[in-house]
Amino acid sequence: MTAAETTQLQQAAEDAAHHSYAPYSHFHVGAAILLETGETVTGCNVENASYRLTTCAEQTAIARAVAQYGPKIRLRAVAVANLAKVACQPCGACRQTILEFAAPDATIFFPAENGQTASCTLTELLPAAFVLKDR
Repeated sequence: MTAAETTQLQQAAEDAAHHSYAPYSHFHVGAAILLETGETVTGCNVENASYRLTTCAEQTAIARAVAQYGPKIRLRAVAVANLAKVACQPCGACRQTILEFAAPDATIFFPAENGQTASCTLTELLPAAFVLKDR
């Protein structure tokens, strides 16, 4: 990815965070996914009084992409942002959901502890992935 593409993806994730519904935790998260076809799709966290029913930003973006483009989408990159500007990697459930649709060389961008943006591959983020079959 170019630096400009990375910046655009990160900005899209931050913009999506402004739309989140987080009345309980007040932790507003946005995600932007770049598909292999070049489209960018965003999502935000949507909380529920029953926390188990909360939807993460990454899962919202992926569900939206599947609804819009179909189940054969492949993620080239994922960016995560939060309005608190604190370190925030995708949770375990999101890592597994990303894996389901990720291209082999997908890159994940997320806020690091030092206020900068960190990046890694999905394999680095989820080294012991659960896989039922080859995709």
